[in-house]
Amino acid sequence: MRLAVFLFLAYTLCMATKKRTIAVLGATGSIGRSALDVIRRNSGCFEPILFSAHTDRRGLLVLGEEFRTAKLALSGQDALSDGRIHYTGEEGLYQAIASAGADIVINGIAGSAGLAPSFAAVDAGCSRLCLANKETIVMAGTILLEKAREKNCRVVPVDSEHSAVFQLLEAHGRDSLDRILLTASGGPFRRFSHEQLARVMPKDALTHPTWNMGAKITIDSATMANKGLEVIEAVRLFDVDTDKIEVVVHPQSVVHSMVSFKDGSVYAQMSNPDMRLPIQSALFYPEKAPITINNLDFSALTLTFESPDVEKFPLLPLAYQAARLEGLYSTAYNAANEEAVSLFLAGRIGFLDINVIVREVLQKDWSGGLTLEAIWNADRKARNVAATIATQLFTRGI
Repeated sequence: MRLAVFLFLAYTLCMATKKRTIAVLGATGSIGRSALDVIRRNSGCFEPILFSAHTDRRGLLVLGEEFRTAKLALSGQDALSDGRIHYTGEEGLYQAIASAGADIVINGIAGSAGLAPSFAAVDAGCSRLCLANKETIVMAGTILLEKAREKNCRVVPVDSEHSAVFQLLEAHGRDSLDRILLTASGGPFRRFSHEQLARVMPKDALTHPTWNMGAKITIDSATMANKGLEVIEAVRLFDVDTDKIEVVVHPQSVVHSMVSFKDGSVYAQMSNPDMRLPIQSALFYPEKAPITINNLDFSALTLTFESPDVEKFPLLPLAYQAARLEGLYSTAYNAANEEAVSLFLAGRIGFLDINVIVREVLQKDWSGGLTLEAIWNADRKARNVAATIATQLFTRGI
């Protein structure tokens, strides 16, 4: 009975609006898979016309078999082996986005690789960019949001925390906003001692207690760099100072974020930890669509909150520092962290070395004008500096 009601409500909502074309970038990743589940459940509302992946050719072809009218782009390969993949390489991905001209683009690409596709989507004239790629805002939020306003494109966050804040501010306004409270799971090591953290191996850090995510973001959760990036993202996305952003560790991941107002009231957005909810909220914005995610069972809930341990997890305060310094410091923070995580996963550095690398990179001068050229130059420079520091750490450890 419940499913029948859901289907009826979904059908009614979709019939009230024109079927919208949609492109899913990073379609075979964790965000992409959740997005596709939402699209399948609302097939009368959305028509997928483009899917992209980086190297997962097989996964991309499976989607092509299911959605036969959608174009396929494989950004990590430059040679077109047969006619089943329509676009290849980075330039091919940008061409695919431009040619598709989708109404809605979901950017679920991981890391700084998602920056240029976000700009390509806005340039292509999409009416909505559903953004799960936080690096776009961390590195170039000011530029992208200005371009989106010029192009009449609404940027809607898909990260569960920023989706929660976005919805709360839409519902309650922001004139009397006092603070934004970003919740963090704390990752798998919040109770570890410094000595235990020093012995963490990649396989240990790739297991998250509440979320099922890709490798890079899972490591970022373990170091709390992910929350650091989200602090920078919140500063840029919601145009607030760093002192208006507070991080609260909430291991159950049920409260996705909160907003506090000057009268002392606090509003929270709560749901089971499932990325389909923020994705559907972004796709249907400003409408509310029914969803089949299990409702919260409040009788079984125990919610706890605590302050983050910034001594054990210094990447969080370093992110605040980068956000306050503006310029290209946020780009340097992101690039150094991406490089360090890649080296850690490859077994080249230890878990705590990630902190050392990011801290030492940020000690360099990253002032300068915020242009796309300057951002990419800073990204390359920060990665080179990070790699040099990593080599020094490795040599000392031999």
